[in-house]
Amino acid sequence: MGSNRSDAEQQVAELLRTAKEALGLSVAFLTRMDGTTQHLEVVDSSIPFVFREGVKLPQATTFCQAILDGRLPAVIGDVRAYPAAMALPAARFPRLRSYVSVPVRLTDGSLYGTFCATGLTTDKGLTTRDKALMEVLASAAAVIIEPGVVAAARRAEIEARLGPVILAGGPTVVLQPIVDLATGGRVGTEALSRFPADWGKAPDVVFAEAHSVGLGDQLELLALERAADHLARVTGYVAMNVSPKTLLTPACAELLARLPAGRVLLELSEHDRVEDYDALRAALAGPRAAGMRLAIDDVGAGFSSLRHIVLCAPDVLKLDRSIIDGISTDPVLSTLVAALVEFAHGNGSRVVAEGIETAADGAALTALRVDYAQGWFFGRPGPPEALTVIDDALIDDSVIDSGPGAVLV
Repeated sequence: MGSNRSDAEQQVAELLRTAKEALGLSVAFLTRMDGTTQHLEVVDSSIPFVFREGVKLPQATTFCQAILDGRLPAVIGDVRAYPAAMALPAARFPRLRSYVSVPVRLTDGSLYGTFCATGLTTDKGLTTRDKALMEVLASAAAVIIEPGVVAAARRAEIEARLGPVILAGGPTVVLQPIVDLATGGRVGTEALSRFPADWGKAPDVVFAEAHSVGLGDQLELLALERAADHLARVTGYVAMNVSPKTLLTPACAELLARLPAGRVLLELSEHDRVEDYDALRAALAGPRAAGMRLAIDDVGAGFSSLRHIVLCAPDVLKLDRSIIDGISTDPVLSTLVAALVEFAHGNGSRVVAEGIETAADGAALTALRVDYAQGWFFGRPGPPEALTVIDDALIDDSVIDSGPGAVLV
């Protein structure tokens, strides 16, 4: 008993031992009460074959519930003095004869369960002072277990919310046009995931939540599948987002191998940490050899992108809107973007600016030799049928060049 306890459970066990020794009783235990069942979660017992962690009892038949209901006092020195107690199963087996129980409440006031100590012999020396000690120890136990309770509730909420989306085949995927700044012609699109509006959560938050409960790879792969569905319905390339973690999975490798590589621009986020660049490059080697292009997304939003760029040699740098919005009136942003453009072009990469909402910003970026742009000024995300058909006459030869750094259309 206790060999597989978590750190929190071990801390609670130490509190229970304190209670057991201070009261001189045989057993101390923490229960969780879910409304119908009492779960013995952590037990410190001198009689382990009777009281075991993981035991479940009908909640309505327990001493703890009777005490919570007010049918029994919190401190019972002699169970035989209370007919209501003697009518309960535990008075017959394991023949409990003394009992102390106090509630364990979380910071929001909700009942988690009970903190208890009991014995197989009477102990008329138990007093309200013993109850006070148990209340102090129960409060300490609540502090220890609450983070786990909150985490479990969060996990359950996320799984319940994402479950129907996953069963339905993944998120809705819309397309936002990407244009050539020099000509105004569309060269491609970015596939963007959308989740129910009433969630009030940005897509990157939803994907992060999914990864936190082990559903991230599955959700990302479904989003890639839905993005790939659009390839037959639009002209130009389609940029698809994937995290380094998901990219390393065999399922992602299989999916990418099925796609028309020349029409896919794979985007890695600046925000995602990469643990093993050798493994990442190995995962990208096959798709890139087949003609798939690589972009580093969110460049300028932090420092991780610089390492991504140096170690992955991307074909495209996508500048984050945080360094684009308002660039027409901000000389610092202009200087930064100019340096990034020079760096990218010097390494054979193209540059896409994200988040453009005004003509002035578009003109400033054109003057800075940024290659492509996307943002509400050029078109909001929407269904494939809302996109214009690419006019090949508007796309210069440098765009369709299949050499290093080119973005295929």
